Amino acid sequence: MPAAAGQKRDYYEVLGVQKNVSGQELKSAFRKVALQYHPDRNPGNKDAEDKFKEASEAYEVLSDPERRARYDRFGHAGVGGAAGGDPFGGFQGVNINDIFGEIFGDIFGGRGGRGRVSNRGADLRFNLEISFEEAAFGCRPKVPIPRPKKCDTCSGSGSKSGSAPKACGTCGGTGELRFTQGFFAVSRPCTDCGGTGAVVPDPCGKCRGSGKVPSEEVIEVNIPAGVDNGTRVRLGGLGEPGDRGGPPGDLYVTVIVREHSLFQREDYDVFCEVPISFTQAALGAKIDVPTLDGKVKMTIPEGTQSGKVFRLKGKGIPHLHSGQRGDQHVRVVVETPTGLTQKQRELLEKFADSSGEDVHPQSKNFFEKVRELFG
Repeated sequence: MPAAAGQKRDYYEVLGVQKNVSGQELKSAFRKVALQYHPDRNPGNKDAEDKFKEASEAYEVLSDPERRARYDRFGHAGVGGAAGGDPFGGFQGVNINDIFGEIFGDIFGGRGGRGRVSNRGADLRFNLEISFEEAAFGCRPKVPIPRPKKCDTCSGSGSKSGSAPKACGTCGGTGELRFTQGFFAVSRPCTDCGGTGAVVPDPCGKCRGSGKVPSEEVIEVNIPAGVDNGTRVRLGGLGEPGDRGGPPGDLYVTVIVREHSLFQREDYDVFCEVPISFTQAALGAKIDVPTLDGKVKMTIPEGTQSGKVFRLKGKGIPHLHSGQRGDQHVRVVVETPTGLTQKQRELLEKFADSSGEDVHPQSKNFFEKVRELFG
């Protein structure tokens, strides 16, 4: 319900929330209203500007637990907001721009708060190729990583010996430049100092002012058991050193698993195919089957058909960060004998004569269907 002329509206009503609203819900509600009525999106619209100011005032009060408590008890009088007065009455000395730093930083060019850009070093990425077995059981390879290191001549400051970085003249050492956009001002990193707030007037001759020099470091990478193709391993603090003595970034190692000649992987299970002879399938046998742990004996029951899949429990890939393991699935493929000798042929022919179609009802049914179709 609109407020009467000269009368402030209820702050909860302005933001469209209930009195028990949480801090995060309050922020989301303010963001929605502020985006709708922001002056940059409504140029020349006085009504939109007034609603934007009204929402800003409401959020300023309700986002502060102490002021919110006073408002809930005494209304506008409890927070110094006299009806019909200054739309920001009771907030003199408060920089309203600070309210929006976190909420509008990504939209209007701010950085989510005031202060210099972090001089933390960049994160590095490295692709590491390992074998199927190494991915299954883990490994600790030592790999050379191209990684800049802190310049030992200037100790990472970027300045010649006897000199030091100076405050940036463009931003006054703050690391940011402030601009007015519509109703309020926003800040951006200073382009001259990169947001660090300092410049190097007399750069180090070895690193040319960067504070870093090219290097290659051999690092032992702990690859845990159970990793898969594309798994990323984070090594904290082993990235690029920060600017002028800042903290280093992180190193991210992406695992690339080479294909195996026998095994394939699905999640934590391993699949493979094993050929068996016609007689092994017909009579049954014990055969050697390759696994990640070496060869194991597997029983082939009498009358096994080609394509039958057997499960070897616990012979798969170890689960990442746990002691459990997947299974191995073995698909047997019955090989048809070729290059038969005369004696072998005779024996197979006798077998065919003695077995007859009654022994193979499945085959008999097939040929009966053929006769029905073609006469």
